Amino acid sequence: MEQFKRQQIVDTAMHIFKEKGYFAASMQDIAEACSMAKASIYKVFPSKEDLFTGIFVEVHRTLFEESRSLERTLRLEGHPPKENLRRKIAFQLQFMLENYFFTSEFKDLPITSNENFLNEWRKKRATLLAMHHDCFHEAYGEPIVPYLGDTVAIFRGMLKEYLTHLVQAVIAVPTSELAGFLVDRMDVIVGDLITSSAEPILKASSAYFNDISPLNDETRQTNLKEFLKFFVVKIEELPQPERIRNELLEVIDLLQRELEQPEPNGTLLRVYITFLDTVSDLKPYVHQLVLLLNINTFLIS
Repeated sequence: MEQFKRQQIVDTAMHIFKEKGYFAASMQDIAEACSMAKASIYKVFPSKEDLFTGIFVEVHRTLFEESRSLERTLRLEGHPPKENLRRKIAFQLQFMLENYFFTSEFKDLPITSNENFLNEWRKKRATLLAMHHDCFHEAYGEPIVPYLGDTVAIFRGMLKEYLTHLVQAVIAVPTSELAGFLVDRMDVIVGDLITSSAEPILKASSAYFNDISPLNDETRQTNLKEFLKFFVVKIEELPQPERIRNELLEVIDLLQRELEQPEPNGTLLRVYITFLDTVSDLKPYVHQLVLLLNINTFLIS
């Protein structure tokens, strides 16, 4: 009985959130639509944030269950790998189009600061990323393994952009045809990555999943050291007098030493970065360094 009541609330709230939007929809609206007292809703979902989170979980549970069901069907039907990929992408496009409010549109809502919601979002993202990894691995086999991180990142960017155009009715293409278009484009990209033996940008799956859970200290330091090596190369390539290049390299060395301290001095970090930022050719790299340092929780702003 309780499960039936919970499902009734979720189903009704989904409709009201879609119709009125997150801010305009009230728990009273949902209670009246369910023919329940508002107190009964609060017994199941203590707040509107908890209710929205419950819907978010339910929507993605359905997505993953139906994805697994499609996977079983495709295996029985025995299609070629790339046709399986097309059908999986078509399914996801259609599902996300129909449930866009709970799969994409929520990103501008205050719910994104709710810790309970964030935990569920991380679980969802981890599962979705793993699903995309599996899709492309199955379609292209072992040659794609070094490029899975890059392939999935490129695909997800394309998927997000075209899905937005679908929602806004900028394009009127059936999801099956759009899926075919995306598979053809990804086929060219993957083929080029493999045949050119390109150096992967996302070299390890752990690096790709960094935004799901906080980086551990070892990974943070490794990423930062790699970027500083790159920074050194850029300084050595500068069309500047040797004296200036040497000064910049000395600052990078001082920066590295400070970052190796148990508690880096924020004032010194700001001084070093300000000095590097005086060279116009280095500004893009300084900006990226600032982002990396913020990720590493060094307060430099």
